Amino acid sequence: MSLLFNPIKIRSIIIKNRIFVSPMCQYSSETKDGVPNEWHLVHLGTRAIGGAGLVMAEATSVTPEGRISPYDLGLWNSKQADSFQPIVKFIEKYNSIPSIQLAHAGRKASRNKPWLGSNRLNIEEDGWDTVAPSSIPYDNNWQTPEELTKEAIANLISAFSKSAKYAADIGFKCIELHLAHGYLANQFLSPISNKRTDEYGGSLKNRSRFVIEVVKAVRKVIPDSIPLFARISVTEHVEGGWDTTDSIELSTTLKSEGVDLIDCSSGGNSPDQNLETFPGYQVPLASHVKKGADILTGAVGMINKPKQAEKILNDNHSDVVFIGRELLRNPYWPLDAKSELDGSTIWPGQYIRAIQ
Repeated sequence: MSLLFNPIKIRSIIIKNRIFVSPMCQYSSETKDGVPNEWHLVHLGTRAIGGAGLVMAEATSVTPEGRISPYDLGLWNSKQADSFQPIVKFIEKYNSIPSIQLAHAGRKASRNKPWLGSNRLNIEEDGWDTVAPSSIPYDNNWQTPEELTKEAIANLISAFSKSAKYAADIGFKCIELHLAHGYLANQFLSPISNKRTDEYGGSLKNRSRFVIEVVKAVRKVIPDSIPLFARISVTEHVEGGWDTTDSIELSTTLKSEGVDLIDCSSGGNSPDQNLETFPGYQVPLASHVKKGADILTGAVGMINKPKQAEKILNDNHSDVVFIGRELLRNPYWPLDAKSELDGSTIWPGQYIRAIQ
């Protein structure tokens, strides 16, 4: 059997293969109150039917102001939690692990849907004022955020904890914290966006404090059996910004606080990033963190061929692969990959007539 389809055990959870669905924002909450609907059920459920070992719901905000757009999902109240339950049950019914990414967009919040321009939304357009570690906008054309007070930081840590408790209670078997792509946690970590002079700014240890406190708060309220992942931008691709060395140090600390796997992405915190993309361009980052911090990692970034994914694992660059856009194009990619790598696959009974 290929390594890609060899099960992996993380804490008490056995995942049937190493193909994980990346969290991908759908901007499809029709009610603008963060509630998932039929779109999310079909979108996520189809990837479970398609054979992925773990299906992760998109960046789901822990507060209303933490959404990237008014159409994002949220998990800060019981109505949202109740609406997630049929999605969780459907994913699990088809032998995939239901997972969710918890997030806060910080200074990159209050934007329109990408296919409508991603422009800033003002109050009259269902937008809101944004917050960040420091009053530094992402770019000159972006809103200047309000600097978070210590009381507000404490409230956000509690919000992550509350959302994680909801997630565990409704049956999500894995939780990921979004610490990447220029969103709030990444803004705290980066010397580019964090110019605070208190205990949440300055040194690497201080800039990491918010993240560590979130991890501690979340780990405290979820069962030991639930794996906790962290998605990080391993490097910002900007001179003087967060880099791989910082990520290895952070990942070592995260491991000691109960994080089980680092989902290794990059960039997103500066419009000045110098980044060239190509198939597998972020795989070396997962390799560096895996070896440097001695922790499980997930590789991401234009992984779209079965043999490519298999080689990443065989070369010990990562322990799993997170696949995003390829699974948008073909939600049954895992079934096709199983056939290509192992010579056979098992399609759902309802689809067998298509392959006979």
